[in-house]
Formats: sequence, structure tokens, C-alpha cells
Amino acid sequence: MGNDQNTPRRRASLELLRAEAADELSVLVSERLRGGEDPWDFMEDLPSVDELVVFILRADNIAENGGARPNAARHYRVLRQIAIDYPPLTEAVWRLLGDANTHRAWDSTVRADIT
Repeated sequence: MGNDQNTPRRRASLELLRAEAADELSVLVSERLRGGEDPWDFMEDLPSVDELVVFILRADNIAENGGARPNAARHYRVLRQIAIDYPPLTEAVWRLLGDANTHRAWDSTVRADIT
């Protein structure tokens, strides 16, 4: 059976992925606090745990595809497939596909406009 490039390989349980993402977020928060930033200034700009899980799964898919940055259509298909494979992440996927997060520097829609 061939490996479809648009289908993320299921890598771990959602609980494990969320724990990994929560650890990563706590590191990000700690680094910014140590840097003297006020949490009121940056907490809203950080991704949620579920959004970070979606980005981890998306990054896995990009790595499996030789590291090529996806075009808009492939980005949509990959995120949609993540929502299908991990139904509890559906809300985070649709938030990331929408334009509600364009103020966040890490959001792919913002990065695409910057480059």
C-alpha cells in the first residue's frame, strides 16, 4: 500500500501528543518570562495545546514529504486529514484554517503574507 503524501501518518495517541505540546508550551512561557516579558503581553499570542499538536502533526507530514513547504491546497488537505484522524482536534484545525488568528506571528496565513 502506497503512502499518500497528503495523509499524515498517525504518530502517537492524542494524549501523548497533547502532553508533548503542553511541555513545549511551558518551555516557551518559561523562556519568555526569564527574558523579562510580561505574560499579559504574550500569552494570547501563543498557540493553544491543540493548535500546537496540529502544527506538530503538520510538521511530521512536511518532513515525510522531503521538507517541501506545502502550497495552500496541500496545507488545507493535510490539516483536514488531521481533523479526520484526530476528531478532538477538529476545532483547532478549523481555527487554524480560518482567518481569526492572523494577529499571531506563528500563524501560517501571517507568515505567508510576510515572505
